[in-house]
Formats: sequence, C-alpha cells, structure tokens
Amino acid sequence: MDQIARTPKQIGDAFRRQRRKLGLNQADLGERTQLRQATISAVESGTPGTQLRTLCEILTALDLEFVIRPRTKANSAEIEEIF
Repeated sequence: MDQIARTPKQIGDAFRRQRRKLGLNQADLGERTQLRQATISAVESGTPGTQLRTLCEILTALDLEFVIRPRTKANSAEIEEIF
C-alpha cells in the first residue's frame, strides 16, 4: 500500500515501519547506508534539516522510492490517522 507523507515526522515513521518490516534495526540500516545509527534515529524521529542525499540513501537501502504527484485534499492530521 502506498503511504502519504507530508512532514519529516511522517517520512521518519514510514522509514521506521519499512525498516522493521525488513527485520532490520537502526544499526543494520546504518551499515547498509554508511550512516551512523544516530543519524538513522534522527531521521526516523523527524528531526528537521536532514539532507536530501541522506533520505535517498535510506530510501535505496529500504527498497523504497519517492513518488511525486498532485497533493491530495486530506490534511496532515487525517493522514496520520491512516497509519
């Protein structure tokens, strides 16, 4: 199922769900991406200021991709309820 994410927190939550689905812990994902476990933790918690390159490395390691499309009418709170 596609996931909608509009905030850093929602992106981090989506990454966490996929990481766990794959049976990985943060250190495992860090090894796959050559990122520190603390960086993985910060991204998953929605810490602002994450570099786009970091997001792309995590997407690749989790076998995910960004899809750009017109915005749906649901607001962020309604999207949170989906998950």
